[in-house]
Amino acid sequence: GLKADDFQLYDNKQQQKIEFFSELGKKSDMPLTIALLIDTSGSVKDKLEYEKATAAEFFREILRPNKDLAMIIQFDSDVNLVQDFTQSQNALLNALDTLKAGNSTSLYDAVFLAAEEKLKYETGRKVMVVVSDGDDTSSKVRREEAIEAAQKSDVLIYGIGVQTMGSSFGSLKKFAEETGGAFFSPRARPEEIRAAFRSIREDIQGQYSLAYGLNAAKDGSFHKIDIRCKVGGIKIRARKGYYTPKAERQDSD
Repeated sequence: GLKADDFQLYDNKQQQKIEFFSELGKKSDMPLTIALLIDTSGSVKDKLEYEKATAAEFFREILRPNKDLAMIIQFDSDVNLVQDFTQSQNALLNALDTLKAGNSTSLYDAVFLAAEEKLKYETGRKVMVVVSDGDDTSSKVRREEAIEAAQKSDVLIYGIGVQTMGSSFGSLKKFAEETGGAFFSPRARPEEIRAAFRSIREDIQGQYSLAYGLNAAKDGSFHKIDIRCKVGGIKIRARKGYYTPKAERQDSD
């Protein structure tokens, strides 16, 4: 129920005029694109069936027919596209059934590839849900590279940290914090994992979209965003900033 006038928005500490405002949710016409990344490394083997079942419920409840898209990536020592973007819930559920546990964990690679090679080219709202014990052991890219790829692709990351003997959730928290998503840390029980997916669904359906115009230099620099609410007791969660596009270099003869 908040309005545009309830917000203050700053770009690199300079207040901006909000020129577009929309309350996003079930009635929004803006399409939603979801990339579900599931950790199938050996450390989460005994939790995998819970993850698959609760992810299936999540897809059933959030995807709107003929409007939203979703895809599934599994990651262990490798990153594999299990199901490309589809509107078919049956295709997504069948893909979940094929997931099997592997070896080590390439968390950063999975986030980077999902953002850079898949979500980057989609329109509308873009969300990545990462289910993992958070302990990266075999990625080729650095965590900072994965975060930058998500920010440049305008992706919100939600992390579900499943507790195992080797769980470490610092990276999942950082992904969520830097992109405006959220992190949930359930114990490895089905109902708690289900509650985390439910919270993500409610969060996605309760978003606002704010836009402003800025004549920024096209130098590829990072602009920090600060959004505040004038209404007391409201906590704002939003992306930390964005990268400006880089002007193409003009070669002279």
